[in-house]
Amino acid sequence: MDTLPTQPPSSPPPATASDSGGTAKIIYILYLVGLVVGVTTIVGVIMAYVNQGQAPDWLKTHYRFQIRTFWIGVLYGFVSLLLSFVLIGFLTGLFTLVWLIVRCVKGLQGLEKQQPCSNPATWLW
Repeated sequence: MDTLPTQPPSSPPPATASDSGGTAKIIYILYLVGLVVGVTTIVGVIMAYVNQGQAPDWLKTHYRFQIRTFWIGVLYGFVSLLLSFVLIGFLTGLFTLVWLIVRCVKGLQGLEKQQPCSNPATWLW
């Protein structure tokens, strides 16, 4: 009787850049560059949407944090634009700028430690 040779169990696939947070780090950098070149934030949010599905759980929190950062930033920016007609919008615009920088720095720090975001659903930091 012929028997098929057995294959040794395959090892898990090697870690990709998204497993170690490389893609998430690029997205945070794209958001920061987006303060000067606005289109990079759109590229960043698209990358976050694309990569969130196959990421490990700890990294999914960063992608969720990044997606929420984009959409909440759009909302804060729109409100700042509307309020600029009554001159308070410049203050809310400054708040939005600081808010975005703090969120990106906080996310980058978590990535360096390979820790999940503590509260990815937050509206502030």
